[in-house]
Amino acid sequence: MRLGLHALSAGWAPFWIVIAGMAAMYGPSFHDLFNGIWATDENAHGPIVLAVALWLLYTKWNEIADSIEYAPAPALGWPVLVFSLLLYALGRSQDILIFEIGSLIPLLAGLLLVFFGKSTLLRLWFPLFFMLFMIPLPGVLVDTITQPMKMGVSWAAEHLLYALGYPIARTGVILVIGQYQLLVADACAGLHSLFTLEALGLLYLNLVKHDSLSRNITLAILIVPISFCANVIRVIVLTLITYHFGDEAGQGFLHGFAGMVLFISALILIIGVDSMLRFGVRVAEPRAN
Repeated sequence: MRLGLHALSAGWAPFWIVIAGMAAMYGPSFHDLFNGIWATDENAHGPIVLAVALWLLYTKWNEIADSIEYAPAPALGWPVLVFSLLLYALGRSQDILIFEIGSLIPLLAGLLLVFFGKSTLLRLWFPLFFMLFMIPLPGVLVDTITQPMKMGVSWAAEHLLYALGYPIARTGVILVIGQYQLLVADACAGLHSLFTLEALGLLYLNLVKHDSLSRNITLAILIVPISFCANVIRVIVLTLITYHFGDEAGQGFLHGFAGMVLFISALILIIGVDSMLRFGVRVAEPRAN
């Protein structure tokens, strides 16, 4: 059975009641995020990911609204719903953000199964998957992975600038150039930036919609080294601005434009790598034939 958008709007008043209930549940949680961890430089990507995920969900829903197959799967949906509610209760009561915010994804999946069925859930999988990137990560995991990443970015920035003739040295994650010392912070080269750029790359893949599965997988994997390179570019630009224009200019760049440089350089690298993959596919196709 196929339902149009107007039919769904008219006949699913209980669904809107559920949405109101979800707003009451998660309203305080997101209020805490916006006034807490999402207000920090390390987690500033959270609101952006949420907005993009909601936009993806809205646009994808409009695409499929007139062809939705009404085939509820309560046997699958209710266990998922119960699990998500227990996860939320545990996360909210114990202040475990990865459970509290992460429970939203299985909750939406369970509702789609109960109201519409597996087909609709499968067609909306990417917006739900994209929401994973807004979930705050555990501090222990972030610290464990971030420190080696900062060391690697610092090492690369030091050697590149030294090769260009700049008077630079490094102690751990501290760069010394001229009379200035710069600490490579978590926001410049941590797990959060990797998470953000991975989300950017997957969004790019979803928008361009390549037919080649191998090309999509390859580009998704290459986003990790692309993220590393983008962070190196960010640190190099910050270091050069500080060296040539002073510490005040460097701090102004760090708080005003560093994130923009990271995203622009990452996007340019993603598009460049994608173009190289496209060229490789075109070269390989005639040989295969």
